[in-house]
Amino acid sequence: MRKLIAFLSCIILFGNAIFAQSAPDTGTFFIHKFEQKIGAEKYSISKTTAGINYTVSFKYIDRGSPVTLKASGALTQAMEPLMFAIKGGTSRFSTVNDSVTISNKTGYIKVDDSSYTTHLKENTFPVAGYSPATQQMMLIHYWQMHNKPQVINTLPGGSVEIKKDGSDTVMLGNTSIELDRYIIKGIIWGNELAWMNKEGQLFCLITNDAEGDKQEMMFEPYESILPALINKAAIYGMRLFTNAAKPSFIKQNIIAIKNGTLIDVVNDKAITNATVLIENGIIKKVGVAGEVVVPAGAFIIDAKGKTILPGLWDMHSHFEQAEWGPAYLAAGVTTVRDCGNEFGYINTIQTAIDEGRGVGPHILKAGIIDGKGAFALGIIQASTKEEAVAEVQRYKQNGFVQIKIYSSVKPAIVKAICDEAHADGLTVTGHIPFGMTIQQGVDSGMDMINHVQYVSSVMKKNKDGSINFDDPANATVINFLKEHHTVIDPTLGVFELAYRSLKDSITIIEPAFATLPEPMKPLFINTGVATDNDVKTGKAVMKNYKQIVQQLYNNGVTIVAGTDMGFPGFSVDRELELYVEAGLTSMQAIQTATITPARAMKIDNTTGSITEGKKADIIIVDGNPLQNIRSIRNVQTVIKDGNIYNPSQLHKLAGFQQ
Repeated sequence: MRKLIAFLSCIILFGNAIFAQSAPDTGTFFIHKFEQKIGAEKYSISKTTAGINYTVSFKYIDRGSPVTLKASGALTQAMEPLMFAIKGGTSRFSTVNDSVTISNKTGYIKVDDSSYTTHLKENTFPVAGYSPATQQMMLIHYWQMHNKPQVINTLPGGSVEIKKDGSDTVMLGNTSIELDRYIIKGIIWGNELAWMNKEGQLFCLITNDAEGDKQEMMFEPYESILPALINKAAIYGMRLFTNAAKPSFIKQNIIAIKNGTLIDVVNDKAITNATVLIENGIIKKVGVAGEVVVPAGAFIIDAKGKTILPGLWDMHSHFEQAEWGPAYLAAGVTTVRDCGNEFGYINTIQTAIDEGRGVGPHILKAGIIDGKGAFALGIIQASTKEEAVAEVQRYKQNGFVQIKIYSSVKPAIVKAICDEAHADGLTVTGHIPFGMTIQQGVDSGMDMINHVQYVSSVMKKNKDGSINFDDPANATVINFLKEHHTVIDPTLGVFELAYRSLKDSITIIEPAFATLPEPMKPLFINTGVATDNDVKTGKAVMKNYKQIVQQLYNNGVTIVAGTDMGFPGFSVDRELELYVEAGLTSMQAIQTATITPARAMKIDNTTGSITEGKKADIIIVDGNPLQNIRSIRNVQTVIKDGNIYNPSQLHKLAGFQQ
């Protein structure tokens, strides 16, 4: 989910916005994802008698998929916007096609096929939902020349806040460079960090792309400085996260939840009129009313008419920014497995949460290892046994509990990774690499598999593409996974989003869509397929995937709920709804996001259910999810580590709309 950005080197002087009188200025910025260089942006700036014109084009290749985008803009000499147009890809799965023309205080706007006009408010500037860095550069100059307003209204919609956050000194060889650091909020979900030199040239932009992955842009001559700025971004981003998080919960040593219906995920039953006693973040006693003595002075939560559940799990998260923490908790998700991230960043996030300096779920870290090649992701790669061993050991030493294998790892190295991980007490999950089948991956030592597609790919299909599960070949696949105790996180929701018809309302998938942060909305609206043939294909694929989930579950293969991001927090709810559509009962679906992942990660003795002696990770929802799984969305109270959270306050902290 976020933005395909790059940089602009521009020689505007902040004080008086004087542009060079020479020929158009051009330059290149390198685009990185998970610190790996994947493409470049080229820009051109020229000054005319009418003002300033600029064009930007970039291309990157993300795991084999080319993404291209072009943008152009025009400003007056005083940096007042005249026009802005942008068209192309914002990720492998989403696009943008916006244009804004401004004349006589009126904005003429086109977004895809919709056109309209609007009267310009004071301090208005055009940007796209995930605007190129070119436009962000111009936005900062506009902000400077307009007396640094607290808020800049943006077109087609939304608003942006900019502030200078401080200065940093970086070294290029023996030369020190002074950079000003800026926080930009409102173009993407959350905060971006930008560094510019004293002449107004953008050096680096640390952000997320339109898929929500970490993305960095660096001015070409200073490429070697990027690692230092990435480290600084993690520190500064966490500081912002920590400062904002402080007032978001209340802490009580003794808590009693009374009068609710408790879902016992261990024994497959509901307990009416239940009482749960919590002391210092641990479940002390569970029983029906009258069986549990509530100490004097306990903090009472009346759950009458509500349902008490264990905190939910997301077994396929990518915790790419601080705002995911409160967004997850607000949706009742108290534990996540991070399935691949920037090494230093996820360590910093986890430490801050665990030490009480931030708000978020428990994080179980799965360290990603890829191979080399055109489809590789990130900079942690292994092409030899020695490299595999070294990377597994580095993850082990830094508190990771699992290794995630990615798509470009060679078959022999898959086994080397699994062998070393198991020797170090770690389990292994991941993609099935190119050239391997799911059976080969499991035979090589993989304990868990991400995404149902890898099961589907080895299923025998009928001529029409459907699956006959009575076919002995397909029964053999399912039996193989059962016999090897393989754990699958299907991520049905991410496929539903990718295959959805763009003609359908996004609220069919996400009823709380209107509450999402404004910069997110265009990304989801523009994700899906447009042609009738693609829609038909997507429906057939989703039917197969749901049937596979049902068959796996019914035949004893472990299913755990994972989302691969999607709508922050809410995507877990959608995943469970899809499991019910696939044929699981509501209780079975809830178990895939509570006790089952706790068992899969071998920590069910301390978490995963509302059981005496376990962590008090508990949510309270309106309604009864056993009768209607969609009720699990109605989270009223979240308890984690003895802290009581209000979902509304958490969503506000994460930038959601009330």
